[in-house]
Amino acid sequence: MLSVTDSQKIGIGLTGFGAFFLFLGMIFFFDRVLLAFGNLLFISGLSFIIGLQRTFNFFFQRHKIKSSGFFFTGILVVLLGWPLIGMLIETYGFFLLFSGFFPVIINFLRRIPVIGRIFDIAIINKFAEKLEGQHPMV
Repeated sequence: MLSVTDSQKIGIGLTGFGAFFLFLGMIFFFDRVLLAFGNLLFISGLSFIIGLQRTFNFFFQRHKIKSSGFFFTGILVVLLGWPLIGMLIETYGFFLLFSGFFPVIINFLRRIPVIGRIFDIAIINKFAEKLEGQHPMV
């Protein structure tokens, strides 16, 4: 079994609350304060989960500078008062940053009994294959 330290448990909670506040911020017509608070909680939660040095290394790798730039520029634009434009920029940076994890996430979701059947729908399956960047073996 995988052991989780107390700081990682705190990080999971912070990241979860960050995602929740980001969701609330979008539901409440891109509320600037909720989005900013969600961004702060998400990044701090990530640093609690993997550590400060690894977080810094993750965001500032040579091949991820462009995507990190979009992500942090989006956060800055949200803080400056243009939440819709900032979230679009931030979302683009987020997908560029975490696109390497999509195949792992999709394969994990395909193995869950109820959710796996959703991936049998043709449109969703085609979209998932596009996110994976590869065709599943038949």
